[in-house]
Amino acid sequence: MTNTAGIASTLVQVAIGAAVTMIAGVWWGILAGVLVAVFGGALGWLVGHVAYVSGTSSTVTARYYGLGRRGSVLASLIFAFMILGFLALENALLYYGTLFMFGWTPNLLNAIIIYGILTAIWILLTIYGMKVVQRTSIILLIAFVVLTVTMATVALANSPLSLGAILASGPIGGVGDEMKNFGLVVSMLAGSAGALALVDADYARYARSTRDVGILAVGGAIMIDIIVVILGAVIVHASAASVTDFLTRNPAAADSQVGDSIAEKVSWMIAHNTGAYFIIIFGVVGFILMYVAQVKAQVLNTYSGSLSLVNLVEGLTGKSPSRLSAVIAGNVVALLMIAGNILGLLGSFLGILGVSTTALAGVIIADYFIVRKCRPATGTEAEPVNWAGVLSVIFATVVGSVLSETGVTPLGFLVSLVIVIVLYPVLRIFVFKAPDQAPILVTTPQTESA
Repeated sequence: MTNTAGIASTLVQVAIGAAVTMIAGVWWGILAGVLVAVFGGALGWLVGHVAYVSGTSSTVTARYYGLGRRGSVLASLIFAFMILGFLALENALLYYGTLFMFGWTPNLLNAIIIYGILTAIWILLTIYGMKVVQRTSIILLIAFVVLTVTMATVALANSPLSLGAILASGPIGGVGDEMKNFGLVVSMLAGSAGALALVDADYARYARSTRDVGILAVGGAIMIDIIVVILGAVIVHASAASVTDFLTRNPAAADSQVGDSIAEKVSWMIAHNTGAYFIIIFGVVGFILMYVAQVKAQVLNTYSGSLSLVNLVEGLTGKSPSRLSAVIAGNVVALLMIAGNILGLLGSFLGILGVSTTALAGVIIADYFIVRKCRPATGTEAEPVNWAGVLSVIFATVVGSVLSETGVTPLGFLVSLVIVIVLYPVLRIFVFKAPDQAPILVTTPQTESA
């Protein structure tokens, strides 16, 4: 649970938590968080149970339940897009926070230095320091929660707004329609919830029981969708006056933020430079907290991303790349995403993420619980391609994305999940039937090559 809750306690999640309460209003944002926590916790528990039974990571589990050996390349693409996207987002937030701390300007040289150092640290820690990160995960998580709560308390003490006034704050921005705003923030939170459900499976394979799988899944969901949303809301709303005053008194710092007016710069900082809030409120301690929040998550992101790349290469070539090459490749992909301005496309990223990850989780759940009726896979190897699963996931992802992007409904992730749950069993049972003796190997955490 410290892994799943730890990977959720990051700058990007604080930014998302603050953003949803700005768009929909604080109470509506918290309500959205509670609903998505229930949804995400249940989804993570179901997918995690299948991984627990199989003893495999999420992308490898998809080989045996839903997609097939080569078909699981689709799962690897979705998972890699997801986890490496978060690696890129959080690197970008650290970059802007570091610039803000030292008063540096964003330029190519600073980008090469800061991103280069960050990338080297994540690679080294993932290869040589994973055990240290695992053993200190609970300490880092507690440190993050304690320091963030303290920071929220300090921000509240220095704010002209009371806690009651903050909780009663209405939307700032959004689309003008209360229910549309609510649907939009549910969709934003669901992107992270679907991602976390797949991450749950990576750790569920080591659980002692399915009850423990539930603990890690529900605990992570509560952290990412409720606790971080509340903390993000309090920190951003309570410190708005302090941030505005700081930028007014420091023209150089204001000039380094995007926007014409101070209000626009403050708004931009919520999603693009959340670390600056930590620094303005807590100074050097806030800067340290910013990195404490990220180290554990970035190493876990790199680890999970490397697993997805290993499965991707194995599915395409039949050969398993080395752990080091997969870790390096994952960080290179994250750097390319940063160059493509993924931070500026956060809303679209979360929307696509929610649709694709819930579709993938849905096909694993549908195969194990509906088609197989909870019967574990057996045999020697997975069938090459489970076309029922591949086509179901692709169709559901496309439909859900189109409905979301065209404004028909912000709940594209829910549409994609329902489509997969209904369509996959029909295709698997009546159209693309399983081989009479489908050879499927179930590995264990000790024998899995990744």
